[in-house]
Amino acid sequence: MIKAYLKPLTFAFFYAALLSASGPAKADPHAVAVLQTLDKVTARVSTLSVPVGRTAKFGTLFIKIHKCDKRPPEETPESASFLDITERRTDGQSVRIFTGWMFASSPALNALEHPVYDVWVIDCKELIEPAN
Repeated sequence: MIKAYLKPLTFAFFYAALLSASGPAKADPHAVAVLQTLDKVTARVSTLSVPVGRTAKFGTLFIKIHKCDKRPPEETPESASFLDITERRTDGQSVRIFTGWMFASSPALNALEHPVYDVWVIDCKELIEPAN
């Protein structure tokens, strides 16, 4: 009689342990951020692949990628990038107009507000394998 109670109890214990061990997956670092840009004056849409640590130029904007993370394929899709966007004005001055995280799934969450240009993250490519 006691053995009949132990089987479901053992199953419940192992199931609870399995659930507690598998928390939300962390995003994996990637080496390249894929951005989409829009020039609102000319209606030109471009896709830029920018390596982490590098700066890309689009019109008068300079976009520097600091980090690009992407969730593993078995999780809900999400790519996010931390970037700085600086504008070079006609007088030669550089003005930082955006610093922060942009999310591919929610481009309006933390968007660049600029009268001429739109920039948003599309994806992260080239997974950086952890060193063991």
